[in-house]
Amino acid sequence: MINDKCGIFGIFGSPRAAQLTYFGLYSLQHRGQESAGIVTGGNGNVHIYKGMGQVHDVFSDRAVLDRLKGRHALGHTRYSTTGASSLTNIQPFLITNRSQRLAVGHNGNLTNSLELRQKLEKSGSIFQTTSDTELFLHLAALSKKQGWVNRICDAVKHVKGAYSCLFLTDESIIAARDPLGFRPLCLGKYNNGYVVASETCAFDIIGAKYIRDIEPGEVLEISKDGLKSKFPMKKQKHAFCIFEYIYFARPDSIVFGENVDKIRRRLGRQLAKEHPVDADIVFGIPDSANTATLGYSEASGIRFEIGLIRNHYVGRTFIDPEQKIRDLDVKVKFNPVRGVLEGQRVVVVDDSIVRGTTSRKLVKLIRSAGAKEINLRISAPPIISPCFFGIDMPTRGELIASSKTIKEIEKSLGVDSLGYLSIDGMLSMPSLPNSSFCASCFSGKYPLKISHATDKMRLEKL
Repeated sequence: MINDKCGIFGIFGSPRAAQLTYFGLYSLQHRGQESAGIVTGGNGNVHIYKGMGQVHDVFSDRAVLDRLKGRHALGHTRYSTTGASSLTNIQPFLITNRSQRLAVGHNGNLTNSLELRQKLEKSGSIFQTTSDTELFLHLAALSKKQGWVNRICDAVKHVKGAYSCLFLTDESIIAARDPLGFRPLCLGKYNNGYVVASETCAFDIIGAKYIRDIEPGEVLEISKDGLKSKFPMKKQKHAFCIFEYIYFARPDSIVFGENVDKIRRRLGRQLAKEHPVDADIVFGIPDSANTATLGYSEASGIRFEIGLIRNHYVGRTFIDPEQKIRDLDVKVKFNPVRGVLEGQRVVVVDDSIVRGTTSRKLVKLIRSAGAKEINLRISAPPIISPCFFGIDMPTRGELIASSKTIKEIEKSLGVDSLGYLSIDGMLSMPSLPNSSFCASCFSGKYPLKISHATDKMRLEKL
């Protein structure tokens, strides 16, 4: 299982800002299920509420949203990649500095956070959390510039890595995206106001209209005066995260200017071209591989079927350690359709293999349902290196493809054949001109120097 760090949503200029943010976060729940929070402002006061759990758990009491008054709001749903899973690390973070309030929500991961933190602590800064997001607040507070937007422009010059951020002030919402554009961030119009979100699916649920992406390196201020953009850093070659297309983003979103569903179908078609096989049916591991599977079926002519049913109502499961029940975690989540699989030569499409543990259990489950032959096809290349730009990923030593050949992985998983999409094939699928992507987890070549000491240890662990 790979997890993205966060989803962020902000709205400026609506009397129902908190309620709309709640629905926006609901659409972004797939980006983080650990905690959620909303902060509101714009009426002379700032209100904040946050807690551990999914959006519907944290805001199960409707009265909570009613108490979050204000015409501007910032919401965040989190999965931690930097900083512990604790109440203190739940975003948005809120501070008061020079009698002015500033809140922040962040999606990404800073690669120089340890160095910055140590430097700020030596100069007297006191940190309340273990999250790299807090650095933005300290750096903005220390800036000598006037006005929050100028202080944020000052702050982002000091950080390195991936960040798509939203800031809420007493009078505005400010969006900031790193110069390489690792993580998505988009701008929309809602009635007389504006919305900003990690993905456009959050616009659809409230009826907002997508305008454009926040540009890499842009700091965009949204206030009663409209939109004002600043570009405080030099332009750099983009490094959009290709994994957004493969796995993270919802297929109904526009990410990096392209429809995710279309890209995933192309990935599936290319996979069929690169790794054809004689089989009776093809099905995907639900839900993230479904769209690529349709593309594989279209290009190969192999009949698409529903071979696995996913239980969408799985919460936390508590298993007695004394129970000798193997593979129960997968059986709780997935169930094979025996009538479809029995006696069939099947192609199983998935979006990635990480450690191989889940894939091994799924193969065993499919085999037990009577599949005669299992051909596993992956709509991404082998993952050989960890990510340092906002994806929770194991160390290199834990990644099965970092130490095993395709044949060895094939044997380890118990499949009859295994085929991964090539890096060139993957990178040829997005069609927008002048777009370049980060594929470091597949190639081991990083677009930024990894300076975080802990990350270096993680990278070198074999």
